[in-house]
Amino acid sequence: MVRLGAMGDVIQTLPAARELRRRFPMAKIAWAVDARWADLLLGNPHIDEVVRVPMRALRNRDAPLAAARRALGLIKGLRQSRFEIAFDFQGLMKSAALASMSGASRTVGFSRESLREPVADIFYSRRATSSMKHVVDRYRDLASPGSGASSLDRGAFPLPDGGPLGALPVQYVLASPQAGWGSKQWPPEYYAQLATLLLREFGIPLLADFAPGQEHRAQAIRVIAAEGSVVPHSSTILGLISATRRATAVVGVDSGPMHLAAALDRPGVAIFGPTEPRRNGPRSPLIEVIRTPGALTTYKRNAEPSPSMLACAPRTVLSALAPILAR
Repeated sequence: MVRLGAMGDVIQTLPAARELRRRFPMAKIAWAVDARWADLLLGNPHIDEVVRVPMRALRNRDAPLAAARRALGLIKGLRQSRFEIAFDFQGLMKSAALASMSGASRTVGFSRESLREPVADIFYSRRATSSMKHVVDRYRDLASPGSGASSLDRGAFPLPDGGPLGALPVQYVLASPQAGWGSKQWPPEYYAQLATLLLREFGIPLLADFAPGQEHRAQAIRVIAAEGSVVPHSSTILGLISATRRATAVVGVDSGPMHLAAALDRPGVAIFGPTEPRRNGPRSPLIEVIRTPGALTTYKRNAEPSPSMLACAPRTVLSALAPILAR
C-alpha cells in the first residue's frame, strides 16, 4: 500500500487496509507512509509492516547526495520484500513512482481521469474505477472492487490508544485550528470568539491543539481571545489521539484532526467551505457538517480562508455545538 500522507488522508485509507486483509487473508501487507504520520498505523491489525518514508529528508535540496542515497536505500529495501502487488491510493507522481519502484509485478491505481496528477497513470499496470462519491469508499473499491458500497462499522478505523499528556481541563471542546491549505481554514479570531461564547454560556473552555512548532499560532489566538477563553495545547500525533478521545466535543475544518475525531467516534462540528463534504467529509453520524449555502467547490489551494469559510459565524458553530454540550 502506498498512501504517504497527509494525516486525514491516511486515516481515510484505513478501511482500505481492512479490505485488502479480507481479500488476501494470508498475505504480508506493508504500508509505505511519510514518517511524520507513521504513528497513526501503530498496532494496526491489518498491516504487517509500516514502511516509514522520510519525505522531508528525500526533499532536502541542501543535501542532494544524501537525499539520493536515502532514496536508493528505500527502493532497495522495498525490492528485497519481493512484493507481488502495489496499490497506489494517493494518485500523485511521487506515490505512483514509489509503487512502481517497489519491484511489484503489478501496480494498481485509479484511472487517469480520477488522478490529481494524471501523468501518474504511466506507472500503473492496472487502472481501477469507482462510482462511489466519498474518498473512503473509493479507496475501498481500489483495494477490493465493489467493497465501497458496503456499510462501515466501528472497526473500520483502527487507531492506537494514544500517548501520555500534560494536564488537561476536566471538560473541554477540542479544536485544531490548522489545515493543509489556507482556503480550508477558519480564521483565528473566529476560534477566539467561539471560545469566549463557550466559556460564557456553557462554562467550558476551548482547547486549541497545535502540532509542535506551531505554538505561535495558538498564542495568537490567546491574545485575540478574552483572557483564559482559549487554552493552547501542543501535542504529537499520539498526544492528539489521547486529547481527542477525552474531548467533550470537537470543532474544526476539513483537516486531519477532524477526520481523527470522526474515526474515534467523538461528537462535534465540522466547518466546510471549498471542499465537498460528500467527497471529503468526516465519516461519522456524530459530527454535524456546516457549510454556507452557495459555497463554491473549488479545491484551490489559496493561502487565505475562502469566502465560504468567512461566512460561517462563531454563533452558528455554537448553535450546532449546543445540543452536544447540553447532553
